[in-house]
Amino acid sequence: MTLKIAVLDDYQGVAERHFGTLGDEFEIIYFKDTLLPYNHPATPQSVRDELVQRLEPFQIISTTRERTPFPAELVSRLPELKLLLTNGTRNLALDLSAFKERGIAVGTVLGVRPVDFAPVVDPTPEHILTLILALSKNIAADDATVKAGGWQTGFSTSLSGKTLGLVGLGRLGAVTAKMLHAALGMQVIAWSPNLTQDKADEQARAAGFAATQADGRPTFASVSREHLFSRADVVSVHLVLSDRSRGLVVADDLRRMKPESFFVNTSRGPLVVERDLLDTLQKGRIRGAALDVFDIEPLPTDSEWRTTAWGRDGRSQVLLTPHTGYVDHAVIHGWYKLQAEEVLRWKNGEELSMRLV
Repeated sequence: MTLKIAVLDDYQGVAERHFGTLGDEFEIIYFKDTLLPYNHPATPQSVRDELVQRLEPFQIISTTRERTPFPAELVSRLPELKLLLTNGTRNLALDLSAFKERGIAVGTVLGVRPVDFAPVVDPTPEHILTLILALSKNIAADDATVKAGGWQTGFSTSLSGKTLGLVGLGRLGAVTAKMLHAALGMQVIAWSPNLTQDKADEQARAAGFAATQADGRPTFASVSREHLFSRADVVSVHLVLSDRSRGLVVADDLRRMKPESFFVNTSRGPLVVERDLLDTLQKGRIRGAALDVFDIEPLPTDSEWRTTAWGRDGRSQVLLTPHTGYVDHAVIHGWYKLQAEEVLRWKNGEELSMRLV
């Protein structure tokens, strides 16, 4: 029997290089476009039905991170599905209990370098650093000005010795703090609902620093929510999206930020109340924002993020990237290569390398 595989959301067209080696016993369809999320309130029923019609013929689905969520209702409408493959250490857009109830296997893979198969360092902190520096140095706006025939129109902002405020001091937050503290001497303060100074000291030591600086201040200081938003020159969000963290950053937090400060979110869009952030930036209350994540992805063509003349008429500067913090060449190729291997492993009755269900 020919097995049908749907490869979803392969924006760069990478998957065919790896899935194309599976052989004639597989029929593979590649979908590069992402439909609106099935479980989003703004998604009309017609689009939900379109997604079901697209996916219902397939026994195997390959997906990338949270690009296509699979809530319980969608899983229940896919009678042929036997195996779903994802990538990364977790995918919170999958209702794993729904897959388990249906007896559908769910496996995940981690990135490897295609050449030597050594573990890949997460590229996200590099992206975060790039966004922060590009925003503070006005790189995107100046590039657009020069290409349009203009010259100097704005200012850059030095971050040396300034304060970096991290909403969340987990693995990625700590790496970001390490880079900016070591390279620019930025003072690091952090807050999250469960952060203590002891945990912050542990992260500082893990990053290769002493827990306390020469002047007696903590290298990574755990502070209150109010202190972080009012004192930081750069606020960067580093939390996992959950029911508890959804909508955590609100208008009151943004109102506390300095007029010359920057806001950065590379974690997940719904961690921030989008309307509150849009209003803050529309009114030019802070210097600027850099965003890699949004409430709906891909961004609708009529999204305010796309259509607003940012940086003009009193509005804040806004730098946008299309959720590419993890889209590294080696990582993406490694994911698809390993997913193709998992398909063969499953077909041959072997145990999946990393099984979620």
